[in-house]
Amino acid sequence: MNSQQISRLFEQLAISIPQPKTELIYKSHFELLISVVLSAQATDKSVNKATALLFEVANTPEQILELGEEGLKNYIKTIGLFNTKAKNIILLCQKLLEKYDGNVPHERAELEGLAGVGRKTANVILNTAFGEPTIAVDTHIFRLANRIGLANANTVLAVEKELERVIPEKFKLDAHHLLILHGRYVCTARKPLCEKCVISGYCEFFQLTSH
Repeated sequence: MNSQQISRLFEQLAISIPQPKTELIYKSHFELLISVVLSAQATDKSVNKATALLFEVANTPEQILELGEEGLKNYIKTIGLFNTKAKNIILLCQKLLEKYDGNVPHERAELEGLAGVGRKTANVILNTAFGEPTIAVDTHIFRLANRIGLANANTVLAVEKELERVIPEKFKLDAHHLLILHGRYVCTARKPLCEKCVISGYCEFFQLTSH
């Protein structure tokens, strides 16, 4: 796929997804951070259901620490890996208060220094909270990029670097959400809806399977 085709591909995605944004529900950078940590190997819907109750009683680092690890578990026990996530969130809140006055840091290294925050989560926060053109590669984007032909790589980091290289500058801010939403609702894992896809004309998978 050449640069002109990639540009047209993102133009079509932008038309079909006019409001490319996270489906996590949050009202502050801290709520977003907690939601993204909880969303690892879980659906946004399950996270939103849990945080709707959690954030009513605790939506600051201080309030989460007042709940304690066991109290926090009561709110997030419907989410996968909730024991590990509860432990990490308590550690995360402690560090936010100790080092950052309770604020979510704006630097990648500082974000990745928080418990439960890896490169993908840091990229989501940098993009969604702070408006940086980062691309967080999750399972949807990893699958999508290789399937469509935007990348040809077998590691998450390699896919991220390849996407950073090929995606036109004007689409980089929204690229993460354009791809994740397309992967979630159209280019699904098992049965991609190629007949409804606005970018099938540029997709290597479609070209190979439609003949």
